[in-house]
Amino acid sequence: MATPAQPKKIVAPTVSQINAEFVTQLACKYWAPHIKKKSPFDIKVIEEIYEKEIVKSRFAIRKIMLLEFSQYLENYLWMNYSPEVSSKAYLMSICCMVNEKFRENVPAWETFKKKPDHFPFFFKCILKAALAENDGEFSLHEQTVLLLFLDHCFNSLEVDLIRSQVQQLISLPMWMGLQSARLELELKKTPKLRKFWNLIKKNDEKMDPEAREQAYQERRFLSQLIQKFISVLKSVPLSEPVTMDKVHYCERFIELVIDLEALLPTRRWFNTILDDSHLLVHCYLSNLVHREEDGHLFSQLLDMLKFYTGFEINDQTGNALTENEMTTIHYDRITSLQRAAFAHFPELYDFALSNVAEVDTRESLVKFFGPLSSNTLHQVASYLCLLPTLPKNEDTTFDKEFLLELLVSRHERRISQIQQLNQMPLYPTEKIIWDENIVPTEYYSGEGCLALPKLNLQFLTLHDYLLRNFNLFRLESTYEIRQDIEDSVSRMKPWQSEYGGVVFGGWARMAQPIVAFTVVEVAKPNIGENWPTRVRADVTINLNVRDHIKDEWEGLRKHDVCFLITVRPTKPYGTKFDRRRPFIEQVGLVYVRGCEIQGMLDDKGRVIEDGPEPRPNLRGESRTFRVFLDPNQYQQDMTNTIQNGAEDVYETFNIIMRRKPKENNFKAVLETIRNLMNTDCVVPDWLHDIILGYGDPSSAHYSKMPNQIATLDFNDTFLSIEHLKASFPGHNVKVTVDDPALQIPPFRITFPVRSGKGKKRKDADEDEDTEEAKTLIVEPHVIPNRGPYPYNQPKRNTIQFTHTQIEAIRAGMQPGLTMVVGPPGTGKTDVAVQIISNIYHNFPEQRTLIVTHSNQALNQLFEKIMALDIDERHLLRLGHGEEELETEKDFSRYGRVNYVLARRIELLEEVKRLQKSLGVPGDASYTCETAGYFFLYQVMSRWEEYISKVKNKGSTLPDVMEISTFFPFHEYFANAPQPIFKGKSYEEDMEIAEGCFRHIKKIFTQLEEFRASELLRSGLDRSKYLLVKEAKIIAMTCTHAALKRHDLVKLGFKYDNILMEEAAQILEIETFIPLLLQNPQDGFSRLKRWIMIGDHHQLPPVIKNMAFQKYSNMEQSLFTRFVRVGVPTVDLDAQGRARASLCNLYNWRYKNLGNLPHVQLLPEFSTANAGLLYDFQLINVEDFQGVGESEPNPYFYQNLGEAEYVVALFMYMCLLGYPADRISILTTYNGQKHLIRDIINRRCGNNPLIGRPNKVTTVDRFQGQQNDYILLSLVRTRAVGHLRDVRRLVVAMSRARLGLYIFARVSLFQNCFELTPAFSQLTARPLHLHIIPTEPFPTTRKNGERPSHEVQIIKNMPQMANFVYNMYMHLIQTTHHYHQTFLQLPPAMVEEGDEGQSQETELEAEEAMLIQADDIPSPPDVSCSQETLASQPDSTPNQTETTASQTGANSRPEMVTASVPGAVTTPVKATTPQDATSAPTKTN
Repeated sequence: MATPAQPKKIVAPTVSQINAEFVTQLACKYWAPHIKKKSPFDIKVIEEIYEKEIVKSRFAIRKIMLLEFSQYLENYLWMNYSPEVSSKAYLMSICCMVNEKFRENVPAWETFKKKPDHFPFFFKCILKAALAENDGEFSLHEQTVLLLFLDHCFNSLEVDLIRSQVQQLISLPMWMGLQSARLELELKKTPKLRKFWNLIKKNDEKMDPEAREQAYQERRFLSQLIQKFISVLKSVPLSEPVTMDKVHYCERFIELVIDLEALLPTRRWFNTILDDSHLLVHCYLSNLVHREEDGHLFSQLLDMLKFYTGFEINDQTGNALTENEMTTIHYDRITSLQRAAFAHFPELYDFALSNVAEVDTRESLVKFFGPLSSNTLHQVASYLCLLPTLPKNEDTTFDKEFLLELLVSRHERRISQIQQLNQMPLYPTEKIIWDENIVPTEYYSGEGCLALPKLNLQFLTLHDYLLRNFNLFRLESTYEIRQDIEDSVSRMKPWQSEYGGVVFGGWARMAQPIVAFTVVEVAKPNIGENWPTRVRADVTINLNVRDHIKDEWEGLRKHDVCFLITVRPTKPYGTKFDRRRPFIEQVGLVYVRGCEIQGMLDDKGRVIEDGPEPRPNLRGESRTFRVFLDPNQYQQDMTNTIQNGAEDVYETFNIIMRRKPKENNFKAVLETIRNLMNTDCVVPDWLHDIILGYGDPSSAHYSKMPNQIATLDFNDTFLSIEHLKASFPGHNVKVTVDDPALQIPPFRITFPVRSGKGKKRKDADEDEDTEEAKTLIVEPHVIPNRGPYPYNQPKRNTIQFTHTQIEAIRAGMQPGLTMVVGPPGTGKTDVAVQIISNIYHNFPEQRTLIVTHSNQALNQLFEKIMALDIDERHLLRLGHGEEELETEKDFSRYGRVNYVLARRIELLEEVKRLQKSLGVPGDASYTCETAGYFFLYQVMSRWEEYISKVKNKGSTLPDVMEISTFFPFHEYFANAPQPIFKGKSYEEDMEIAEGCFRHIKKIFTQLEEFRASELLRSGLDRSKYLLVKEAKIIAMTCTHAALKRHDLVKLGFKYDNILMEEAAQILEIETFIPLLLQNPQDGFSRLKRWIMIGDHHQLPPVIKNMAFQKYSNMEQSLFTRFVRVGVPTVDLDAQGRARASLCNLYNWRYKNLGNLPHVQLLPEFSTANAGLLYDFQLINVEDFQGVGESEPNPYFYQNLGEAEYVVALFMYMCLLGYPADRISILTTYNGQKHLIRDIINRRCGNNPLIGRPNKVTTVDRFQGQQNDYILLSLVRTRAVGHLRDVRRLVVAMSRARLGLYIFARVSLFQNCFELTPAFSQLTARPLHLHIIPTEPFPTTRKNGERPSHEVQIIKNMPQMANFVYNMYMHLIQTTHHYHQTFLQLPPAMVEEGDEGQSQETELEAEEAMLIQADDIPSPPDVSCSQETLASQPDSTPNQTETTASQTGANSRPEMVTASVPGAVTTPVKATTPQDATSAPTKTN
């Protein structure tokens, strides 16, 4: 199998290279943002840059990157564009910049929106240029750039400016490009269209000739572009050399057509034009398809296009077509062909009279039509309106091959989409895994196009939506599988033995050589299918490995996925493996097949089942696993073996590879998606169009829902009536009671519900209506007394929600789709929990499903839910994260079962006590059932008798004392706080009596619910019952939902509401699956509410492969797509996490994000950061020893200077007294994270004076978390890298509450257009660190005040490291001196007793600390002579070696030395941590 050469990684230019570039010099003269005096606009500059920099370098990405980064488009090109200066170079420069912005994934159209006047003219110029002759003014390479620009335009229909231009190209008038007979046929099919067509004609007649000509040009644009493409395609020879420009042009054109076909607004009219041009037939017959290397990607793109042209959808209505409708369309085509044949072509009588099933295969169609002449074939095609009529006595201009293919491909039977999907193997094979066009390497640069589906704003049907996600999810998993296979197989070092077999020279933890492999079962196919129902095989391996690895292999569970691999190495024993060369030819990999573990076999050959019983101990090293193979794949392989004589793949395997369980759930998710596509997936009607991206985006907002609820009980949401009034600004609040003492929460609010009938009213009525629409009727109500015990009091909310948070809570309680955008620190979780609580109390019969991205978020939610008034028997947590909950309570399925059983015993004990107090004989507390009878016959009868005695008896006034006197349960409530009855008023005491009875009644209600657990004996059955019947609030992660959908649906799981937290971090498909975890009721979904809470301005879902992330837009979450489509959102607008000054660094990204009052009022926010002059600072870090960033492995970026500086500041803060756990160190790259951890381990290790930071991690990992002080290293010095994604910047800036200190190369980041709003604030402050060493923590200085202590300015990292070293030594000496003085005190000053002993203990601790002075950071700042080095002890006795494997591969550069005046100490050698513990030598 041929392997493509490894692609080159694009190396970003360094700052020095950038400064030396011709472009940069021009930028500094004409358009750079930081230059004050700029030269006037000169068109020649654009011409010169285009010719010299872009065309001459053949559109080199490096040059275009430089131009785009220098803000060429924003500050020069578009700012000065006008029709007068427009030229070819000008147009092409703009297109190159826009394409580069899309490649970098940064917003591209903002500049055009700000100055839209000349865009229509510019767009018309582009259209004209795209149709120019090949050898004319525009080269084919330039026209490929224009095609890419047009593709970006068609994919940006949500931008009004773009849509207004593009619409003219893809509306009904474009049918002018159809041949007249075809046009007539189409208009006859849909009579409504003829009316529109006549109207278009009338309007055209009214136009002046010039405008009409212009309109005709635009309408025919796509038809003409197709013809141009066909002429380029035909110029590609079969075997002679071809310029790659032609190939790239053809690929980009097909990509454009696929994108037009895959969007309903563009497809609606274009699909007919495409069909009429017979583009597919031309392509399949072209030479390019038959060129193996050059045409490979083109062929793959063509298959995608063929799929979309025949997509099962009605182009006009947009409705999905069923299988029956598709069959009907196919039959109509065949029968119309048969009629034409019968009427006009006697030679086709046999064909005309045959039944459809006999003639609709490719073979039979070729048999009937092959013998006909070209002219006859042309006449048949013209009868079907496929070609223009052939004039009499003229021969056709089309060749016979084309005419035959046209008729055959149009009429052959097609396999349905769902059938194709069901026949597809789920595991990737070697053909897909190493195909660069569909699974690109990590070096994908974004230049070429790929044969991948794209996730944009809109989808054709739900099937299309699921299928695109299915394919992308499958390929993204394949990319990770490829990395695992390459890693494991290369570690095993397969070499060719002397006798031609395989010998393994190495070993791998995740892979083992196969000793024996046999297929043990091939089950019969189901009716109507041609693949076996299951295929099972036995794999034997020899586990002669360490015990913990042996345990991992033996611990393989049912449904774990493994891979079977065949290698046939050709390299002799001992050949070195080179990671830079193609993998396959080095190891001789031949086949890869997936399998799923059923279980390990015991001594008797039986599968050992997973269960509570301990596993049997097996003797020896040999282990056999029973595995399921993919039946579809097996059928394909066997067919290939039988028909083509290929070898049997299943007799060749010699390696089995397993994967980490957490990364290995792809097959279950793919099966879930495939099952969804095979069922009628019923999405609620009110959501269907929004999910596909059509219709009114606000149609699912509660204000437009027909079942809007007028009166809602807000329970404990409001803290007071004032809070309520402040929460509805602009509304008139009417309270039903006038007495202020009674105006206390909880409140019921009645909202004005507008009827959506839209009748015309008179003005007076309208005024009245708006007044009414603003009035809220508020009714305070009292929660009924729940009993006399303190724990009977309901838990209350204590948060004073803002008015936007209240709007979010109100929207979440109403039916429909609610989207809440929650910027950092705005209380997203609190809003979510309040919505859940309010739904629980308003609709006790409804069930709510909570879905989050991470277990951590789910745990935070649960911890807050438990603090509210929700009965814990109604809470259930699914998945593996529940063990991380910071509570003794277990909310997992079995934890809840145990809770129910324990609670049942507690309640039955209470029943026993009640029975005893009432003096009733017998054993009422034996079971839930007997307790029920006891309640009915003993408790209820006494209560009813009591009520009849104390209730109002007509005219006589009730006596307060009677309530207490006749109360039957005094003895039972003897253990409650006494006295139970106050004896002040009848109403109050009556409410207390009823509360006591409610308490008793609740015991029996719960026992009735728990009765099922007596009847169901197994834990599994009980847990299923809890899930399906008992739990009201069920929580899981999105991954768990995707994995377990099948099981949940089978159990009959039901829910009414979904709340999703972190919605902007969840993959599109993983957001969609939770909507369908239940079977529809009578064909309708019972889902009533969908609440999504997230922040699309923070980081998106993690996609490891750049191609899927950028090209396919797989990182777009459903939440982000809804925001782009225009679904209304509630934007939370008050943050309470960070100081106002820190919030300013990111609040520009949000709509009116302000601060909560406490951010200004609380002392912690108003006090300065001790020892530091500023609360945030950007600190410039120059090269250290001539090195800035380094890259030991691909994308493993490090920057030693920044790492040392960050750690030095951390140590300085700890020495001042800051608690180490309130400081976190963040960085933007994994490489830097490992480097900083290394330095922390060596410098701060276990030193009690310093400690370790709370976390050292990457910005991406820290999303959703926060800390008081954040030290951030941006690492890069050559190119901005992925921080250019503003979402990452927002996360980085918003993690700190009180202090943020950023270490970076300022000259690089301040030029970046996207980062300007934050960096302009950062660079307004000094770029050197300002410290106040004599100010201890905590300080009383107010933030922003000038300090009374001296400020010291640190110029660079070595100075800081030296300073911290001296500070530490000074601290140690002071402490030592203090203790010596303390020891010389007269004896009388020490009290008698054990003081002396504690003093000794304290001294020992101090001595230990002094010994630790040897662990101190010797600063990485001074070079010293060899003698000094030689005199150093190698290490202290307790030295611990840290190996490279512990600290992260390649995570330390070789040596750190520098020279500055000051203390002379040993340099820190970076390869071993030895010197971290060596005693520093000071010389003068």
